[in-house]
Order: sequence, then C-alpha cells, then structure tokens
Amino acid sequence: MLIILLGPPGAGKGTQAERLVKEFAFAYISTGDILRKAVKEKTILGRKAQDYMDSGQLVPDDLVVDIVKERLQEPDCQKGALLDGFPRTFAQAVALDKMLLMIGTKIDTVVLLEVDESELIDRLTGRRVCSNCGANYHMKFNPPKVRNVCDKCGGDLFQRDDDALETVKERLEVYKKQTEPLIDFYREKDLLSVIDGNKDIEDVFKQIDAVITDIEER
Repeated sequence: MLIILLGPPGAGKGTQAERLVKEFAFAYISTGDILRKAVKEKTILGRKAQDYMDSGQLVPDDLVVDIVKERLQEPDCQKGALLDGFPRTFAQAVALDKMLLMIGTKIDTVVLLEVDESELIDRLTGRRVCSNCGANYHMKFNPPKVRNVCDKCGGDLFQRDDDALETVKERLEVYKKQTEPLIDFYREKDLLSVIDGNKDIEDVFKQIDAVITDIEER
C-alpha cells in the first residue's frame, strides 16, 4: 500500500505519520530524510544530489524521483509506505506517476489533512523550544508551567524563525501556490481522502485509520 500525506504546514502530517507507522508497520518516507541518507551513504544518486546542494541549487525533480524510486524498492516498503513531503508540485506529481508505472505500483490513496488557516497559524506560531535541552512546548496546547521557562531544565524558551508569524504566512502562501493544485489533481483520479484535521490528534487518526481499513478490505 502506498499512501501520500498531503496538507499545509502545521496540519499534523508528521504526528499522524508516526501513529500510522506504529499501527500498520508502514515505511515512512520523507524526501528530506532520504536525500540526507543517500548523501551520507554516498550512493550514486546521493553524490549527484550533493553536487547540487553544495552549489546552493535545488535538487532537480527527476533526481528526487529516482531517489524515491530507489527507496520504494527497499524491503521495508513491501507492507506499505507513507510519502510525506513529496510530491509538492504538479510537475512532481506527474513525474511520480510515471515512475510508479515503471516499477509496477500505484498510489492507493492521498490523505489530505484539511485545517482552517487560523488554526494553522495558532499551531505554528505557538511553538516554543528550550534553548538548553531542546524540549518542545506549545503556548496553547502544551504550555510550560512557568511562561517561557522549560519545565525540564529551567532553560529559556524561544520561538524558531520558522515559527514567526510573517514566516508562517509565507510558508502557507507557498503551499497554496505550489501544492494546493495537487488536491484537484488527485481528486480527479478519485484518490483523494479528505480528513478533518481541525479535530484532536486521536480523532484525526481514527479518520485516517478508517480510510486505510476500507482500502484493505476492498
């Protein structure tokens, strides 16, 4: 089974992926992770990617697709795999389809986590990290006992640059321009499973679990 996780920053894709990996023993495929792994292991594709990264360029789509192809053919993907962070653009989605056809596999469903923009902004801008031990907090959902002080070590909490309001708005705009068109792309292929991501983590997981169970029972 091959599942694509789709949704804006802050939708909870990583959180749900962690639950799904435990529940179904799926392989979790993050393009950032597999790129770093290929570079670290100095594979042929990894060395090619390193050349682009060293020169400050984006790794081309066709190379990313080849690295994803290589990863999907590893033994732990036989039971199932979750793709997170790819595809991000229409061109990447088309390239992924062609590659999957070549290796004789297909996408079973695209799980779209829909979350209101105001909720996304609250989730992203509320995150805080301890400057000393790296513990994570959220000012709304998981606040420290003392404001801006880490419960674990007493270190100062800070907001990452990525979580500042203006940066968050920019990230959401990029998603709208680059990735939102994939919603219609996969809806037209009858692959889209829309999940209400505004609910709590357990409710969201139950919705995704129901989608996967339905596919398995077909």
